[in-house]
Amino acid sequence: MISLENLEIGQEAFIRSFNNSDLSYKLIEMGCLPGEKITLSKIAPLGCPLAIHVAGYELSLRKEEARTIIVEPVA
Repeated sequence: MISLENLEIGQEAFIRSFNNSDLSYKLIEMGCLPGEKITLSKIAPLGCPLAIHVAGYELSLRKEEARTIIVEPVA
């Protein structure tokens, strides 16, 4: 398991958990549910923000937010 910020562009993963309970409520409301498949689609030139494809749409996250999402890469 790794944090979302460590994925490579185009890499797919499943959300497994969160390491920040306060932020997890916000992320869940945006469609980042445990078990949901995500794809890291873009990273800004300076490394922040990151764009992910989740639940049928593109979501932009700050690097600090991505760091709180624990994922399991698809093999």
